Amino acid sequence: MKQRRLGTTGLTVSEICLGTMTFGSQADEAVSLRILDKAFEAGVDFLDVAEIYPVPPMPAWAGNSERIVGKWLEGRSRDSVVIATKVAGPGGGWFVPPVRAGRTSLDAHHIVRAVDASLARLGTDYIDLYQTHWPDPELPIEETLEALDRVVRAGKVRYIGASNETAYGLTKALCAADALGLPKYQTIQNNFSLLNRRFEDELANVCRREKVSLLPYSPIGGGVLSGKYAAGAWPEGARFTHYRHGGKRGETMTRRFINEKTLLTSERMAKLAQECELSPVTFATAWTLSRDFVASTIIGATRVEQLDETLRAADVTLSREVLAQVDAISHEILYPMG
Repeated sequence: MKQRRLGTTGLTVSEICLGTMTFGSQADEAVSLRILDKAFEAGVDFLDVAEIYPVPPMPAWAGNSERIVGKWLEGRSRDSVVIATKVAGPGGGWFVPPVRAGRTSLDAHHIVRAVDASLARLGTDYIDLYQTHWPDPELPIEETLEALDRVVRAGKVRYIGASNETAYGLTKALCAADALGLPKYQTIQNNFSLLNRRFEDELANVCRREKVSLLPYSPIGGGVLSGKYAAGAWPEGARFTHYRHGGKRGETMTRRFINEKTLLTSERMAKLAQECELSPVTFATAWTLSRDFVASTIIGATRVEQLDETLRAADVTLSREVLAQVDAISHEILYPMG
């Protein structure tokens, strides 16, 4: 497993990161621990968690993913693993975070409390990468950065990052950090896949110029690129089989990920993968690793055997000719996820 540097930090991580958002919901503790074991044995030393995980977010479940990772860490060298976790952004609209009674924000009060709670669940005294899970556009970014600076200076956090951020939001945060001498976002964790290449429109340019690393989530498009939703299929236990009956938010997410354009793109990419003698999952994951602004791509699993195809991507380098064919499909079917 090759290593890549996160931003301009002292952290180098495996180019595949294990996401844990199913740990404690779709994957019970025993299965989650086996998934962690297999990934670590394959060379994955980078784990991504969040205070609101697992999904779907529920007050009774919140923090379970961190607790499971904490249990797995027991008896292991803390320095052998890089741990990233996240603080919930503000509540509102169709989503109420299942922590702190849903009255969340990215101010000092919430950030300090969230860090301390995550440290306790993880059973560690420091977090390698601490990320804002989604932005708080009504709160001055200076207040968020000053709060993050406080936990960095306390030795509880090594570096900071953002997630689900816009080009404007990331640039604004970087400028504020530079002007005030505060820690800068070293990473950005956004949705990025063969079904959603919007990151390349502007955010990729920001990342290249400012040396910020992308940590893509949903590299296989929420499972759609695997082909399991083809021909009108709704597999039992699959995420969007559940989400499509999960209220307004779930229905909207399902329509965004599963529609005529995403299914057609998935079909075309699967044929290209077959020509490369790769599974669609391996192909899609390897494609994200071909982007120069990507440090580590975040995979997930609910069963141990699901890791085989995604981990295989670490040994795949797609040729220029294949990447050009990918671009041709993307140009023909523009913005499948809208």
